[in-house]
Amino acid sequence: MIISARNQITGKIESVKEGAVNAIVTLKTDGGAAITSTISMSAVKDLGLAPGKEATAVIKATEVMIGIGDMKLSARNQIAGKIESIKEGVVNASVTLKTDDGNTITSTISMAAVKDLGLAPGVKAKAVIKATSVMMAV
Repeated sequence: MIISARNQITGKIESVKEGAVNAIVTLKTDGGAAITSTISMSAVKDLGLAPGKEATAVIKATEVMIGIGDMKLSARNQIAGKIESIKEGVVNASVTLKTDDGNTITSTISMAAVKDLGLAPGVKAKAVIKATSVMMAV
């Protein structure tokens, strides 16, 4: 299957914490970072997710925020790296972050945010993604 989501990061399931309706699934990327996803228990069972299983975290670029500096947030996924490139549009920009573990994450954010944060290639930043915005694929 080919999908439009820009961010498809592979790894192995590290843990599955089951609840009555949802589970918190942690994927350890091939580079060693952890990505947390909150998905339904039926999805966990349908996908056969269990520790050690290979999977892919799928995240739309519009669901990725970019932050700089120290941030205390409820978002579980805060992945550090450096801005690799910025493709500017009139209203929005496509920002690519090269993560410290070697992956790339693309974010679609406003041009105002790019300017306000002083984003440019080489700037240290973090991709911030709520666990509920991370899908899992096998």
